Amino acid sequence: MAKVTLSLEAQTEFNSLPKSLKPRVLGVFIRLQSWPEVSGVKWLKHEWTGHARIRVGDWRVIFTFEAPDVIVVRIKHRSEVYED
Repeated sequence: MAKVTLSLEAQTEFNSLPKSLKPRVLGVFIRLQSWPEVSGVKWLKHEWTGHARIRVGDWRVIFTFEAPDVIVVRIKHRSEVYED
């Protein structure tokens, strides 16, 4: 079972999510504890190589895996999630 941690940026983004979205994102965190048996994961390319994402409606949860932990690095709307 993996331990899910949030980066400082991801924690700030989670705190600012709409109230209706927070339970769905928490569900993703629970699913990520079962890493690597998680469905719906897409591995990213280019500048995001080594990261993966899970969709939550129009929102994206981007994370990386550093054994034995899953580190969530970003939680944003799809229109701005890949911008730096």
